[in-house]
Amino acid sequence: MEQPIVTTNPEVASALRRGQAVVALESTIITHGMPYPENAETALSVERVVRDGGAVPATIAVLDGAPTVGLSEGEIDRLGQAGPAAIKISSRDLPFVVAEAHTGGTTVAATASLAASAGIRVFATGGIGGVHRDAATTFDVSADLQEIARTDVAVVCSGVKSILDIGATLEVLETLGVPVLGYGVDRMPAFYCRESRYLVGARVDSPAQVAAILEARSRIGQTGGVVVANPVPAEDALEPSTVDGAITVALAECEAAGVTGKAITPFLLARVAEITGKESLAANISLILHNARLATEIARLLGAPVGDAPVP
Repeated sequence: MEQPIVTTNPEVASALRRGQAVVALESTIITHGMPYPENAETALSVERVVRDGGAVPATIAVLDGAPTVGLSEGEIDRLGQAGPAAIKISSRDLPFVVAEAHTGGTTVAATASLAASAGIRVFATGGIGGVHRDAATTFDVSADLQEIARTDVAVVCSGVKSILDIGATLEVLETLGVPVLGYGVDRMPAFYCRESRYLVGARVDSPAQVAAILEARSRIGQTGGVVVANPVPAEDALEPSTVDGAITVALAECEAAGVTGKAITPFLLARVAEITGKESLAANISLILHNARLATEIARLLGAPVGDAPVP
């Protein structure tokens, strides 16, 4: 029988077999989310938050063609140093990067897919992708949405990235049957900002409430993911006017530079970070750590399915 192509870190595989809580973490934040060494330092800080909360972190990436669930500190630093030179890997890219033995960071879509294949039920990230503001003419809609809809993973995030069309993204999630739960809020968080003007599907106020909803979804036979929208802590949130002004400038520069495809989101996020200065970087780090804490609490309440996780 052919061996599974996905490599699962021995600690993660052991935790899954024993039914211990595991939290998946994406790696494009390392390769494309912020500069080195802040990217690697932040990734390691997120892992510490998960461990301190009583779960096992599983940062996911592709290393030399091997989809890897659970990275070592050295592997995280390697990705951090590679930065944007590494490939930004979505679900559709996985066969190519595996066949060609490439290295790269996995987006929300690819991370959710690999996490689900390993049996991990909870995934923490910064913000999910979605419908771009000019999607009516470009048809640019992130693969994150469809992947969340078809994988049994709860995605804890700070809502939709501010550069996107939040309302349209929520409409697509509704069409795909993905529940959107606002953690302690009635309106969808907007990444750097605590909320947008758009209502979430339902409000939840405790990790136990989220876990109960996930278990109920499973018991009634529904499949697919759930978005848990957890706003950035108030002390680190940016003013909407500040973010909107930066996005307007960044969008104009993006169009002038002719940036297209998967390069758009990293370009816009980088320019917004540059325009807003250290505030946006601080908010980005804060919200990721905040999401990891919540994801860990949810994962501990759910436990992890006991199964045959692939081993190296």
